[in-house]
Amino acid sequence: MGQRSPRGRRTLFERESELSSVDEALSELAGSGRDTGEPPGRPRGALLAFAGRAGIGKTTLLAEVRRRAAAKQCTVLSARGGEQEQRVAFHVARQLLQPEFATLPEAELRATLGSWYEIVGPALGLRAPSEGAPPDQQGLRAGLDWVLTHLAVRRAPMVLVLDDAHWADAESLSWLAAFAPRAEQLPLLLVVAYRPDELPEHAAAFRSLPGRAGGRPLGLEPLSAAAVARLVREDLGTRADDAFCRECWAVTAGNPFETVELTEKIRDRGLSPTEDGAHLLRDLAAAVKGSGIVTRLERLGTATVRFAWACAVLGTEIRPALAAAVAGLGREEAADAADALRAARILSGADPLEFVHPLIATAVYRDIPGAVRVALHGQAAWCVIDEGLGPAAAARHLMETHPDGDTWIVRQLRAAARENQRAGAPEAARRHLARALREPPLPEERAAVLYELGCASLLTEPATTVNHLRAALDEPIADPALRHNIVYRLSQVLAHSDRLAEASETLAREIPVTGDPGVRLRMQSEQFMWDAFRADEPDSPGRSRRLARLADRLTGRELTERYVIGLRAWDATLRGEPASVALRHAERALAGGLAWAEADRGFEVPVLVAMTFMYADRPGRTEELFAAGITAFESQGWHGAHLSFGYTILGYVRFRRGRLAEAEDFVRTGLRLAERVGPGTPVHWYAVGTLVQVLLARGRVEEAVRAGEDYALRAPFPAAVTFPDARTVHGELLLARGLHREAAAELAAVGRRFDERGMRNPSWCPWQLHLARAQHPHDPGRARATAREAVHRARRYGAPSAVGQALRAAADVAPAPDRARLLAESVAHLERSPAGYELACALVALGAQTHRAGRPGEAAEHLYRGLDAAVRCGADGLAGAAREELALAGLRPRRLHSAETDTLTARERAAAALTARDRTPAEVAEELRIDEQAVVRLLSAVYRKVGTDRTGLAAALRAQALS
Repeated sequence: MGQRSPRGRRTLFERESELSSVDEALSELAGSGRDTGEPPGRPRGALLAFAGRAGIGKTTLLAEVRRRAAAKQCTVLSARGGEQEQRVAFHVARQLLQPEFATLPEAELRATLGSWYEIVGPALGLRAPSEGAPPDQQGLRAGLDWVLTHLAVRRAPMVLVLDDAHWADAESLSWLAAFAPRAEQLPLLLVVAYRPDELPEHAAAFRSLPGRAGGRPLGLEPLSAAAVARLVREDLGTRADDAFCRECWAVTAGNPFETVELTEKIRDRGLSPTEDGAHLLRDLAAAVKGSGIVTRLERLGTATVRFAWACAVLGTEIRPALAAAVAGLGREEAADAADALRAARILSGADPLEFVHPLIATAVYRDIPGAVRVALHGQAAWCVIDEGLGPAAAARHLMETHPDGDTWIVRQLRAAARENQRAGAPEAARRHLARALREPPLPEERAAVLYELGCASLLTEPATTVNHLRAALDEPIADPALRHNIVYRLSQVLAHSDRLAEASETLAREIPVTGDPGVRLRMQSEQFMWDAFRADEPDSPGRSRRLARLADRLTGRELTERYVIGLRAWDATLRGEPASVALRHAERALAGGLAWAEADRGFEVPVLVAMTFMYADRPGRTEELFAAGITAFESQGWHGAHLSFGYTILGYVRFRRGRLAEAEDFVRTGLRLAERVGPGTPVHWYAVGTLVQVLLARGRVEEAVRAGEDYALRAPFPAAVTFPDARTVHGELLLARGLHREAAAELAAVGRRFDERGMRNPSWCPWQLHLARAQHPHDPGRARATAREAVHRARRYGAPSAVGQALRAAADVAPAPDRARLLAESVAHLERSPAGYELACALVALGAQTHRAGRPGEAAEHLYRGLDAAVRCGADGLAGAAREELALAGLRPRRLHSAETDTLTARERAAAALTARDRTPAEVAEELRIDEQAVVRLLSAVYRKVGTDRTGLAAALRAQALS
């Protein structure tokens, strides 16, 4: 049959274009690329995606990628999705990353992963999951991002290869799809291959990710007749004639895998590769496909067939001893079976074994009779547990068995769910618990399984969680602690779903039948908390009185008592009691400590205590507490709603302090995180409301209006109380657009709602201030009465910022002769407060008023101070108004001196220069190769040192030729 090429590395036919892309990417990865637009020698990563149907040559192409990468001294990470393992959480991530760390001693592993050890360790199988709250999806992805980024930099250049991505587990694939765009910013080449018609929805991003194909994957086409002829002659020798080769192409449709298998069958049969034997090729080609593979297998004997079935059930990375145990074969019999399967080109390798091609594995698995397949999965589960591989590894097999009331199966599935939940894979945990429920569990265990199922679906399916937890409460529950935990969790998920009334009612039903005093106090505290957030609470004054009586007799010796005291501090703030009262209770609550990341409690009470300080003009204490809280969130891997809330509230604090540029950066970061959590959630309302207020303060009214429209800041408003209050912010938007009557109607409705509840603190919600301004054009008398009441309430609360803001609103609607006096008093109060923006507003208004009163010297002093304050705040619109007033008075604005930037570090200057050119924090982060949170911190330092906004900063930088 002529000479054959050695049976080593195969020639890749008609893949020159794909390999050219690979070579170009590898060259640029090594820093020697051409025409990249990058500085010479700078490595540049990329994404390469190859798509094609089964057998088209993806695996062979990726093997060549790995070979060429290794030849260029690249670090190569490799993984492969498996049809049987696609529901095993983090299966692909572990293949990629675990080998890089598995051999490290624990101390070195901890030092290498740092604060991410506790978060990513369980997901990567590097440590057992710990007790406590698991990381959220964003936090875990951030940790995996850090690990891969760290490796890519430390082991550069790096090539990551993922074969059969369509079969990768959802947790790994969704992470890699989100990470892929970052490859170009790292010395990392990410290469994936998949079958396009089988790519799951959670990996659809791979279809459109930008890469060297310009936004499309590189499609692998079938081989031409000429290429098939070359392949056939490479395997069978030069005697293969044209007619024979053409028929090989016709019966395989140019599929490389089928062509190679066909040549092997031809050799086995001793068929002459000439036109005389071409008529036999169609039957031979059928034998290399599904039914033909099965026929080939059946000829090998019963024991070999059973061993092959066991291997198909186990999937990839098949350990021969485990396969023998599943098949029920002895060691020698299993070894003989493996040899026979290797000879038949069904299996390859030794330990581990693997199928020669996924098509063969699929054909073998699908040929297993249904009852036998179920039994083999059950046997595999037992063997996996017996091997010490753990319940999570056994769970995928148990999922394939039929429900039969087996308590062992329930126990293993519950253990697997706990492991997955703590590792950050709640969807996998949910699947396992749902299957355990169908087994079913013993009647006395059913409530516990329902509770665990509710906890697993808490973040992804809140409505389903409510159903599970309510069903659990209907079951007979012998363990009081379990019942209490179900009630806590049910009330929490109802509250977070904007069903605060139901959350309160759930606790109210349980409190009277709870015998444990400590448990009853905790339930009371949680009911107080959810009621405090309810916008429709029926008896707010009564609840406040009960809360005050309870808090006054508690000492704060344990956490629940401190929660009650903290709620009392917040209630005093809402009701406008003297700020000193609220602060006294807040300090009592903090005396024994309030943890932000308690495993079985929310973070609401620590947040409310921190906010108490802010409204009472102690924002520094608020920021100190929030900084500790954000650190706690990050250490737990909570990068979703928790971190979004933290950054949003920090932005709100900066807004109230008059540091508007920083406020905008923080709140936009919080809003991006909130959008991942989902629209309509409380944290989303907080972020949108704060962003609109910041934009209005900066004078960007049109942008604020667009933000309100884009983020649906309109009715229906949330049932929960938010800060800033969403409906009040909507009223502010109407007022800013000049829609005074509409704004008055909206704000009056807010006032009725809050007054009925006894919530009368204008520092917390300044609806009266805006209402007075809205009423003034059409009802001046009523506007003045509204403003006087606001001033009265502010004086009762006593915080200087609250009094100063109320006096400025009163001046806005007062008769002309009274305005200067009210504004002067407003300035006096605001000068004793941290409210920089409000002080700037009052100063500019006072300057304009004194100018109109014919006191130019006094006016100039106020206007200059107001302009300086407005510039430092980043209130561009207000600064413009101050300049106009100065121009009317015949005065020129003072310029910011460039020397004020001298204290900046090099990186702060770089961040400032980019920001001054209107780059977003994300763009700055990309340019400086740091994360967005680091950019926010840099810019905060810049604004603090320079004391200006972007506009003033740009002028100063231009003066120094930095921008």
